Amino acid sequence: MRPVGILGGMGPEATILLMQKVLAAIPAADDADHVPLIVHQNPQVPSRIAALIEGHGEDPGPTLAGMAQDLREAGAAALAMPCNTAHHYAPAVQGATDLPFLNMIDLTAEALAASGARRIGMLASPATRMASVFDASFAAHNLTPVWTSDEPAMLALIQRVKAGRGPEETGEELRLQAQSLLDAGAEHLLIACTELSLLTDHLPRGAAWHDSLDCLTTAITRFARQKITQDD
Repeated sequence: MRPVGILGGMGPEATILLMQKVLAAIPAADDADHVPLIVHQNPQVPSRIAALIEGHGEDPGPTLAGMAQDLREAGAAALAMPCNTAHHYAPAVQGATDLPFLNMIDLTAEALAASGARRIGMLASPATRMASVFDASFAAHNLTPVWTSDEPAMLALIQRVKAGRGPEETGEELRLQAQSLLDAGAEHLLIACTELSLLTDHLPRGAAWHDSLDCLTTAITRFARQKITQDD
């Protein structure tokens, strides 16, 4: 199988969750059946919140580009990044190497459109909205985002997860945020922050939802298991 390089650390626990999802996605009989991952777990990537919301933080782009180059040198055949907001810097990652980039945003929009969803409740960092991370992909698939009316509460929830607060402390807040999006007219929920991927058990019962991290997991396993051709 072909190894996939992971630009991780945004946050660290979300990167580990991606690895667990990729592991669980393979019906393996032995170690060698699993997907080879080369993980650059770098919690020192400059803050996306400081750069995009507060407006005074260091540009994460050069650090992400350097990570992409490191992963290529380590033998990765493709790149993936389990952070929705960091996809604002996808051009820097894509421009740093000649490797294919498994774009989680595009993959998620494709999956949502295929499901028949149209009005999408965005469980996402305010930085994702402010940086228009999903705008082009959603527009290409006729998807309409529904954003929270209480962005400070959403950001506080994400920061609590980053600080190690578990589902017993944060799950109810996620449920309330999700329900408010449904009440505002969303017909389908999207976990569009990989920190919140840790809390999906607390989504409102019966609600239709996707998780961008699951979309990326599918793409990673598909790429890794594809047969190599002369053009690769």
